[in-house]
Amino acid sequence: MRVRIKNAHGASGNLTGKNHVSPIIANELVVNWHVTEACNFACRYCFSKWRQDFKGRKIIDDSAASRNLLKEIHHFFDPENYETRKILGLSWKTLRLSLAGGEPLLYRREIVQLAKQARAIGFNLSLITNGSLLTQPLMAELAPLLSMLGLSIDSAQASTNGGIGRTDKYSRVLSLQELPGLIKQGRALNSDLRIKINTVVNALNRTENMMPLIKTLNPDKWKILRMLPAVTNDLEVTDRQFSDFVNRHRGLAKIISIEDNNDMVESYIMLDPQGHFFQNSLYSGGYKYSEPILDAGISAAFKHVQWQNGKFQARYRENRGQEAV
Repeated sequence: MRVRIKNAHGASGNLTGKNHVSPIIANELVVNWHVTEACNFACRYCFSKWRQDFKGRKIIDDSAASRNLLKEIHHFFDPENYETRKILGLSWKTLRLSLAGGEPLLYRREIVQLAKQARAIGFNLSLITNGSLLTQPLMAELAPLLSMLGLSIDSAQASTNGGIGRTDKYSRVLSLQELPGLIKQGRALNSDLRIKINTVVNALNRTENMMPLIKTLNPDKWKILRMLPAVTNDLEVTDRQFSDFVNRHRGLAKIISIEDNNDMVESYIMLDPQGHFFQNSLYSGGYKYSEPILDAGISAAFKHVQWQNGKFQARYRENRGQEAV
């Protein structure tokens, strides 16, 4: 089982542009935009809980602001932008925008339009969804635009999903019977489409054997994450419980990527629904934010983000240039 190695030189601090460009050349840099806090599910440990005074001002509600933000992101993280490469200590060949939530498909029409705009600007594109709102017509629209589709699935058991909160207001959970057909459809429409499953190990699914389900869905990657107590400690698991879950599934080691809590902290490029950079912390209780990108400018906003550069670089170094996201 491959376990991520911690980088001994990943000291925490602000991004100041004082780093040298690393000899690491990534295939693809990933920027994660959480377009909404809203979700049709109510997972008890959901991390999509941003500042209350930011509510009601989501960028995705404004098509012009969305387009401007896409342009800002693409310009700043362009592979040819030497200043950004110097800040990150990394070079990369292509840029991928990952759209996440909450549940982004609550904004079905906006997401399709955003995906088309992002591709036209020059992004590769991924979408992270709980899958419950994905239909054949929507897959037909999205699959040709995506390079990766991520599905958040924490259990194969309806009762466990219900206990976690992976259910809507009508007590409906994700239909795992329909999902294989949707995945097959997406791959038929786009032979380059990669499928990723995200599973959060928590107190309710920690003893489950998900091997049969994962084999049926046949993803290109299965990311196993430990429940991150950035917002709540509800359903937290111990080191041993997380390790036991990982070891139980070692037969799928070739597609597994493991993220413990420390791996997830201050090591992603993330934007919130209102267009701030933000970072998580295990100890401060919640998130830390930059100034709004469209007000302050993306370069100034990025300098406000707390960072562990060595940990970020390790994502690419240990995955031979492919970010583990």
